[in-house]
Amino acid sequence: MDKTVGIIGLGIMGGAIARNLVERGWRVVGFDIDAARRGELAQAKVTVVHDAAQVAHEAPIIMTSLPSPAALEEVAHKLADSGQPQRIVVELSTLTIADKLRFQAILQAAGHVALDCPLSGTGAQAKARDLIVYASGDSTAIAKCTNLFSDFAKRSADLGRYGNGSRMKFVANHLVAIHNVAAAEAMILAERAGLDPKMVVDLVGPGAGGSRMFQMRAPMMAARVYEPATMKVSIWQKDMAVIAEFADEVGCATPLFALTQPIYAKAMAMGLGDQDTAAVFEVLQKTVIMDPKSIARDRE
Repeated sequence: MDKTVGIIGLGIMGGAIARNLVERGWRVVGFDIDAARRGELAQAKVTVVHDAAQVAHEAPIIMTSLPSPAALEEVAHKLADSGQPQRIVVELSTLTIADKLRFQAILQAAGHVALDCPLSGTGAQAKARDLIVYASGDSTAIAKCTNLFSDFAKRSADLGRYGNGSRMKFVANHLVAIHNVAAAEAMILAERAGLDPKMVVDLVGPGAGGSRMFQMRAPMMAARVYEPATMKVSIWQKDMAVIAEFADEVGCATPLFALTQPIYAKAMAMGLGDQDTAAVFEVLQKTVIMDPKSIARDRE
């Protein structure tokens, strides 16, 4: 089996995946527009190249982990114009289904196979290979990626038609948004009750009231340290907008999710955009505790 894979986008997720694949014996050909990221990954034995077309020249399977629809479309055109034979392009980003369909159309016109394969997990989980790949699209192409997925994720699943991967990711992230804010509220309640935050983390997390988000983010809240970020508030804002649009499209009310939106918006307004989303703890500390009606007013 050819263990060469390309990765375009070497940020928090793409960079962690690249490192894990190198450790598992893959030759990883990587590109990012950020020179600093390219330098870091070169140190980690990634074969760094200087454009997306060169990634297509080197690798039969390419993964993309990108921050915006514009970046995704630009990469799609560069891959389509690369002149290479058929490539499987595994799109890992969290973007709208319309964005993913445009990506697929551009690549299909050039003879490539696009897969919609968003990831469930944070940057910290990516480092620990604790991800789930929500794969969707051509089943034959997904099968060819199974060994690749198993070397950077704990599980992958073929969800059928292209776009179902994103639909599953939106459902998962809907819960992440709620659980993260719920964890912050619980930690503030514990603090106000005079409990030791470390004991709360140790004893609530594994119990019936715990969640993966509580286990991952409550320790950051207890320490009030939100760096390094495994998911920045600024990036999460983009994901929140995507989920809200999706829920509207399918005609589904999401009242709990909607209640969390102004809290994340407040975090941005407080200058916490580059901090981990666990920083919503600071929002609740400064608004809900001091003025319980302030968040409600923001929604009106």
